Amino acid sequence: MTVKIRFARFGCRNRPFFRIIVADSKTPRDGKPIQVVGFYDPLSGLSSRSVWF
Repeated sequence: MTVKIRFARFGCRNRPFFRIIVADSKTPRDGKPIQVVGFYDPLSGLSSRSVWF
């Protein structure tokens, strides 16, 4: 099983919000993740990035 770190898109149209996830490389973009490791909100500025380990 090959895993990738990638974004899963949430939010509304014109207001995206992303979760940083670890998922199998064959799952869809918004499919079930193995683990959620953080989030990213591109419209909120610099204080909206967080990554957990």
